[in-house]
Amino acid sequence: MADTTRPDPKDHGKDHGRDHGRKEAGSGVLVIGLGRFGSALALTLEKLGHDVLAVERNPDLIRHFSGRVPLVEADAANPEALEQIAAEDFAAAVVGVGTSLEASMLITGNLVDMGVRQIWAKAISPEHARILTRIGAHHVVFPEADAGSRLAHLVSGKLLDYIEVEGDFTIVKMRPPREMQGFDLSQSKIRTRYGVTVLGVKSPGVEFVYATPETRVSADDILIVAGHPELLERFAARP
Repeated sequence: MADTTRPDPKDHGKDHGRDHGRKEAGSGVLVIGLGRFGSALALTLEKLGHDVLAVERNPDLIRHFSGRVPLVEADAANPEALEQIAAEDFAAAVVGVGTSLEASMLITGNLVDMGVRQIWAKAISPEHARILTRIGAHHVVFPEADAGSRLAHLVSGKLLDYIEVEGDFTIVKMRPPREMQGFDLSQSKIRTRYGVTVLGVKSPGVEFVYATPETRVSADDILIVAGHPELLERFAARP
């Protein structure tokens, strides 16, 4: 394992610890664990231009992601390691460790003790989530369960995408039913008839537009529709 007391900037091709390049305290995201969830998160943040630092203790994963994302080799279950990389200076920390419950809880507890303002933690079960919440995690996510639930909606119907905002409010992307094609929204009366709201329309080769009563829908359009999940499922099942 690399020396967390004095990380070597030459290791893994990236700067480490307090010298990894953050502009100021209170910014950036610390991602702990480079499994499927953590690595996807860290790489996406890096691609979007956000200040991110990944923490991983597995040498194989360190080698695999070397040069792809700023990272440091350290055991985040050790509070001294988190102190050396100034975890408290980050705006948010994400605990992507899920398979080891002990490590997940220790890391989350360390971040809470250090006063990290926003702590996101991955959970693999409701029991795990309850413990993380009691420890002090501000947000608990279920990546596998959420992905499975989302996929169930996509494979079982005509939906192109499905985003559950709250339990009773969902946004979907879908093709328009035949009864809408060739009519504007004021004529098709979708909200009155089905209880859902068309937020916008994307036509081929044309920029997305927010829906108005005068928006006309064609067979090749993609609709962005919001409403109660059950009502959306019924609407999307229309021929």
